Parts: sequence; structure tokens; C-alpha cells
Amino acid sequence: MGICKRFDGISVLKNVDLRIHYGEVHALMGENGAGKSTLIKIITGVYTKDEGDIYVDGNPVKISTRYDATALGISVIYQELSLIPALTVAENIYLGHETTKLGKLSKRKMSETVQALIDRYEFDLNANTTVESLGMAKRQMVEILKALSADAKLIIMDEPTSSLSTAESERLFETIAGLRKKGASILYISHRLDEVYRIADRLTVMRDGEIVGVLGKDDINAPVVTKMMIGREIKQDAKRETPAVNEANCLEIKGLSYKNILKDINFKAYGGEVLGIGGLVGSGRTELIKCIYGALDKGSGDISLKGKPVSKIVRKNIKNGFGFVPEDRLREGYAPGLSVARNIVVSSYDILAKTGVVSHSKERKHADKAIRDYDIRPPLRNLPIRNLSGGNQQKVVLSRWLSRKLQVLLLDEPTVGVDVGVKEDLYNYIWEQAESGAIVILVSSDLAELTYVSDRILVMYGGCFFEEFTREDVSQSAILQAASGVHTEEGRAI
Repeated sequence: MGICKRFDGISVLKNVDLRIHYGEVHALMGENGAGKSTLIKIITGVYTKDEGDIYVDGNPVKISTRYDATALGISVIYQELSLIPALTVAENIYLGHETTKLGKLSKRKMSETVQALIDRYEFDLNANTTVESLGMAKRQMVEILKALSADAKLIIMDEPTSSLSTAESERLFETIAGLRKKGASILYISHRLDEVYRIADRLTVMRDGEIVGVLGKDDINAPVVTKMMIGREIKQDAKRETPAVNEANCLEIKGLSYKNILKDINFKAYGGEVLGIGGLVGSGRTELIKCIYGALDKGSGDISLKGKPVSKIVRKNIKNGFGFVPEDRLREGYAPGLSVARNIVVSSYDILAKTGVVSHSKERKHADKAIRDYDIRPPLRNLPIRNLSGGNQQKVVLSRWLSRKLQVLLLDEPTVGVDVGVKEDLYNYIWEQAESGAIVILVSSDLAELTYVSDRILVMYGGCFFEEFTREDVSQSAILQAASGVHTEEGRAI
């Protein structure tokens, strides 16, 4: 009740009142930077509140550490996973409260207990498998099992389906329904309104650190929720005007191959256009743009920009105007322990240094300008980036490149885990880069995003390009068919 939190004098939570009932699935939505993550961290003891009170069963409680939260029956599943890759599923779930006998770990007992839990919830896991051998979806399942193993009264789920397939998401919804029947409460944070409408009993909406409304299930609908979240309606009825393509500014790929993943890739991308690349997971999209950037060493083929060979060295490509936003933001996009400013300027020391010495005043000005230009919240250059919401972390990653003069911008799933308001901002930034003459290549699994943002779309299947669409003849169903290896009348084979 009345929860307030400030960072360096800037209020990020203002008199927040959130009530969660037993046996309720309570959704929480808001723009990135609205205060959701900060509120969760106060409830779970990561941050301490500046003002206000927290009650459990009607009694005031003090939550200063994660152990306090756990003791009160509060568990959290963060969007950014917190597993130790080298340990097994069972060892991760028991981490910090291991079972021992005569001073030795009872690995067999831990494994049997965890396997029983896995079988109970019908997850496709083995207790003795090391986490590093699991894909992102199964790692997310391990995080969920950690919360279930604690027999928590309140389970906080932060974007739990972001890495799950449709079938795995269905299994999660069944698990949530089972927990609800047993009296557990779920605080469900998501940007996916269809999920919220399906499973939530109530929805609380936040904006700028405040609660702006609580909706019952029957009142949840897209226009109302969107307007509550961002204070205005968003309309995506018309695409931008047909771009003026500069064929002289051309990125050309000839005969590109990589291991057994990419096979004889050939295409051209031009300045002024957004070239979308679609395809299913495993089709080779990420490997393709990493090869172009220099992060992966291509097996064969040629990559040229304006007729000149592109270097195999990332540092040289950055200097020559390349920028890359990776799919895995946490592991490849930023350094969690560094400040917002350092994460912004890390790729610009070549223009901020003089005779090998970095100018700290230039560094601060460069970061402050990016924070203003791209509306990064809270606007604190010295705040560790790990303390920002996912959408604002993504703005930092993107602003690192947009604050430079780019020739080529490579984007891999740039809006995953980003709310509708920030997503609109990112689209505008992408279009601005294209309109400035840069070559923009966008990889996305979001079919609506591909058709809305792209001027031309290439669809990959089995490690090569299968079909091409122009903005005039594209449809989401045609992209999906092409990604599955089915030619359509709307597209043309290339």
C-alpha cells in the first residue's frame, strides 16, 4: 500500500496500491519503464521501498532480502533467466537449499524429488540433464519448476511465455490453472493481451510509476488497455510511404555458406529500404546476419558493401558503419554490470577518444544525448543497465548504434519482450535509419511486424532463401506457408 521508490531523486513508483487475492490470476501490464520491474523487485526483496507498507494475510511484513520473500511464500520467475548452465536441472532447483546426508550432497534424492515434480506437471525435462544442453524454452521450464518446488503462495511470472512454443505455452496455462485451483496466487506480467484476457481474473495497468486502473475480465480489451498504458491510441492502419531506394548503396551476398546451416545464400539489400527476413526457428536467419556482421566466420561466399569486400573482423565493420542488435539481449546485447552510459558508448570509443585517451566529458555528452533522443527511462546515465526494464534495455542497445553514422543496421528479433508503446518507438527509429540512407535488415518471427515494418521480405527455409515478397503482395499467411516450405501464388521463388 502506498509504495514509493526513487532513484537519484527521480520517482519511479508513486503511491502504488496493488491487491492480489488468494486463488487469483492477477495480470500486470504497462509500458517498459512504467515501474513493473521495480515493483516486483520490492515485493521480492531485491530493492527496499522508500515509503509504504506490504501486507500478507492482512499483517504488515518487512521484506528486505530475497530470503524474507521466500519465507513468506513469494517466488518469482524473471524474464531474464537466472540458472547456472553447468549444473543439472535438479541441482539448479535445489540451489541454496541442497539436501545433504552426513555432510554430503544427496544428489540421488534431489534428482528423484525433482523428477517426480517434472512428471507431476508433465514437463519435457530430465532431472539429471545439465542446463547448458537445454534450449531457451526448456530453461524457462526449469525456472518455473524452481517456483513450483518452493510451494509458494504467490508466484510472480515475468513474461513467462517469451521463450516458449505454442504447445509449451498451453502446458504453462494448464499449470497456472492447476495452481489457481489449489489456492495459489499468480501475478502475471505480460505484454501479450491475448494471454492476459485468457487467464487473468483481473488486470492492473501501470503508467509512469502509478496505477492508472484495475479492470475485471469482462472489461479487458485492446483499445482500452493500450490507451491506459500509453495515454493515447495507437493506429497502425497505414505503412510509411514507398521508400526511395539507393541502388548504389548496396550490400551484396554471393554464394554464402556456413557449416551445414546456410547453403548458397544470394541476395542484395539497398540503402533506404527495410529488408525483412522471415523463417522458422532453425532456418538460418540468425547465422546469416551474424556472418554478415563478422561474428561468425562464413565457410564460403562473398560479402560486399558498395562493391568493396566486407571485413571478417567485427571491430573493422563497426568502424565502417555496421551495427548489430542481437536476439539474446542479456548474453550478447549488453554488459549487465555496467552503467547505461557505458553500454551506450562502448562501441563509440573510436570517435570519443583522442590519441588513445577517452574524453569523459564527450562520453557523458554522447550518452546523455542518446538517453534524451531515445527516451530511455529512467534518464540516469550512471544506473546499472540491469536495473532497467527490458524495453529500456533494448533502447540502450539500439541507441548504441543509432547514435553513430550507420551504413548497415542488422536487427535480430529487436522487439521481443517489448510493450506496444516502445515497439512503436523502435519501428520509427528503424524507419528513420532507412530514410537516412542506411541499409536495414530485420529478422523477426513476428509476422505482423514483418509485414508492417518491411519494404521487402525474404523467407528462409532449410538454410536458404525460399521465396520473396514485396510490400504490395505480402500477407502473413503467405510468409508462414513459405517458412514451412510451401510456395504460394503471392510470392515468387528466388
